Amino acid sequence: MTSRCDWAGPEQIYLEYHDTDWGVPEYDSRALWEKLILDGFQAGLSWITILKKRENFRAAFVGFDPDVIAEWGEADVEHLLTDTGIIRHRGKIEATISNARAWQEIQAREGFDTFLWKYVDGKPLQNAWQTQSDVPTQTPLSVQISKDLKAEGFKFCGPTIVYAFMEAVGMVNDHLVTCHRYEDVSAMGR
Repeated sequence: MTSRCDWAGPEQIYLEYHDTDWGVPEYDSRALWEKLILDGFQAGLSWITILKKRENFRAAFVGFDPDVIAEWGEADVEHLLTDTGIIRHRGKIEATISNARAWQEIQAREGFDTFLWKYVDGKPLQNAWQTQSDVPTQTPLSVQISKDLKAEGFKFCGPTIVYAFMEAVGMVNDHLVTCHRYEDVSAMGR
């Protein structure tokens, strides 16, 4: 029997996400932005809810192209509020548009990937958690990144959201040491 992190499962979509995506270092600026936006939509919900709607989100938000989304306005918000395939939360939709504009600023200045990965010197932090209860929901680093993102104009990026994001995009390896993915993910990075 394959050993996984406690949060993974039992649904196949969850298992596949755990086994192929979660914790794998992501260095693409657009993909990082997409994941941060999805983590923001997750606020108050379970990740499985977002995961099941991820393809709908990608369609509704034109492949999460921040350059396109940055140009959107109220008519686009109203249209998205009628899309039953996504989470229809006005504040989160409006935040996505303003976050696209903030992303453009960072991307033009230094690259969103560079902005984020500089916090960990370009290499994933390696933890060695034994149990799920050992894993924090936020850290001083996620508090700092959250603060810095907010200073750049981002919304829906509190310290807990940021830490979940850091785990998902491989900035930190929080697979349990007993998980079959721990060693593989530990070996990844630049």
